[in-house]
Amino acid sequence: MEQNSLFENDKNQPLPSRLRPRDLDEFVGQKHLLGEGRVLRKLIENDNITSIIFWGNPGIGKTTLARIIANKTNSQFIDFSAVTSGIKEIKLVMEQAETNRKFGQKTIVFVDEIHRFNKAQQDAFLPFVEKGSIILIGATTENPSFEINSALLSRCKVFVFKPLETEDLVSLLKRAITDERGFGNEKVEVDDEALTAIAKFANGDARNALSTLEMVVLNSDVDNDGVIKVTKEILEQCISKKSLLYDKNGEEHYNIISALHKSMRNSDPDAAVYWLARMLESGEDPIYIARRVTRFAAEDVGLADPRALEIAVAAYQACHFIGMPECNVHLTEAVIYMAMAPKSNAMEVAYMKAASDARNSIAEPVPLVIRNAPTKLMKELDYGKGYQYAHDYEEKMTSMQCLPDSLVGREYYIPTEQGFEVKYKTRLEQIKEWKKNH
Repeated sequence: MEQNSLFENDKNQPLPSRLRPRDLDEFVGQKHLLGEGRVLRKLIENDNITSIIFWGNPGIGKTTLARIIANKTNSQFIDFSAVTSGIKEIKLVMEQAETNRKFGQKTIVFVDEIHRFNKAQQDAFLPFVEKGSIILIGATTENPSFEINSALLSRCKVFVFKPLETEDLVSLLKRAITDERGFGNEKVEVDDEALTAIAKFANGDARNALSTLEMVVLNSDVDNDGVIKVTKEILEQCISKKSLLYDKNGEEHYNIISALHKSMRNSDPDAAVYWLARMLESGEDPIYIARRVTRFAAEDVGLADPRALEIAVAAYQACHFIGMPECNVHLTEAVIYMAMAPKSNAMEVAYMKAASDARNSIAEPVPLVIRNAPTKLMKELDYGKGYQYAHDYEEKMTSMQCLPDSLVGREYYIPTEQGFEVKYKTRLEQIKEWKKNH
């Protein structure tokens, strides 16, 4: 058990450390896991934890919850770092855990950033998890399916942590103002609008929110009555951005993404880049924007310029790889490309028409000629009878019927005269003419 030094002072610790929740009642967020009656809450309250993995973004409570479990359990709790520990340290801990087991005591091993362990290090845990020498709690920001050995993962329950809601963060910030572990012994004057701005800036990260609040309070002026007054100017200086009118969960969010989409559709690169900047500078998730641009590439450009989709997907990957602020240029490139590209909504029109027919003819049988026939019975029932393999023919196509009988002659894809679709239109006309003649 760790003991504090005589020279340590909690007030010298950063605000997120001082305000770390001590029990489930103080824990903020993750109601889908820790709400009344939820499985994980019951496991913790009954001291009946099994091997588990906490997966989620930084600063949303994974390590904090492990600390709460440590305070709640009657088991020996060992805190393990994947950054500083190797196989030697793992084996020493496992030997101690095996000794504890023989004397009837459970051992919980918490491994922060477990994804940093390589396969050999993770394998060192496996036999002890299997025979119950330890209960493993791993925390990771990476997808466990890819970063944790399948054998180890199969023996753990995975709980997915969600980014904290703005309301959760505002509640946490208010507690930081009043709690004596925070600024409860100070006179801090800060309005709800400023706390909401900090919460939105933190983007679901409690540690970020508390660190920002601490910076804002420490940089604010103190009046003659000893009151620390947080002003809009100080707030903007500390979060390095203006409080733009933008609510990520409200109407303005949808207004601005609509403005971006329609500016690109109207081939206005300047307006498109402006609305992009409005979103990014207000803290919008770049991945969300990249998804919308990818949708636009097929919905509004389509085969008029097939490269649009490639550009959009590349921008999405760049956002995923490097994040903000560096990925702003990748999104800018994608948005300008979309705005300048020739436009065609033929993809969406084709799908909507086909979807309507699909819904109205849901029981329409697949023509026998294009059914697969993997069994003798199916062949006897004429599945695949008369099928014509296109590559066996000089023109690489046949006049074989592929639509259900009731839909023969229906046309869904109607190419426009824009960009590359002029070529596709000519090609489609040639195909249809050939099939008509054959």
